[in-house]
Amino acid sequence: MDSQHQPLETLQDIKRIMERSSRFISLSGWSGISAGICALIGAWAAHMRLGSFVVRYTRGLGEYEGGGSTGSNTGDLFFDLLLIAVVTFVAAFISAFFFTYIRSRRNGVPLWDRTVQRLAWNTIMPMVVGGIVILRALELGYYELVAPGCLIFYGLALVNAAKYTLGEVRYLGYGQIILGILNLWIINEGLYFWAAGFGVLHIIYGAMMWWKYER
Repeated sequence: MDSQHQPLETLQDIKRIMERSSRFISLSGWSGISAGICALIGAWAAHMRLGSFVVRYTRGLGEYEGGGSTGSNTGDLFFDLLLIAVVTFVAAFISAFFFTYIRSRRNGVPLWDRTVQRLAWNTIMPMVVGGIVILRALELGYYELVAPGCLIFYGLALVNAAKYTLGEVRYLGYGQIILGILNLWIINEGLYFWAAGFGVLHIIYGAMMWWKYER
């Protein structure tokens, strides 16, 4: 019986070696979960900041308590929302990197090699292009396109990167793209779509990956 199973085990070993050489397979499910939690916290902070702005604007007829014009207050709101987005992204990136680093060390897989370089390039390129498009939309005042733009370009980056990592990543990308397209027509709910895509979908994806590969 052992001699019959030996060729199959050899083929499986060869397959694992080929996967390690062509795909980065040490992405941790906890990375997705932690990134999703960070996104939900960021969305909550943005929601509270927007709510505070609306209440003060309504009560003050365009002025904050203590003075200030509507234009300057709008500028403060934009700066605060941008700050929340940057802090959220940095926290999500650090937490995702931390858990991926732990898993790669456990698996004995290098965290930076040719495969990871390809993965990084194919992920970053669509996101950089998307960032340029979103900045231009902000310049033109098309604020409603920010949330769907983030979701769509991030989804494209995930689908593009799936060639160099776990194949399930592409399904997370499809989900982001679908939410982004829907948000193009449901304009005023951008924050909720943002929370659903970057928060809820990441947590679901991370939990599934942990269940399938790490438990």
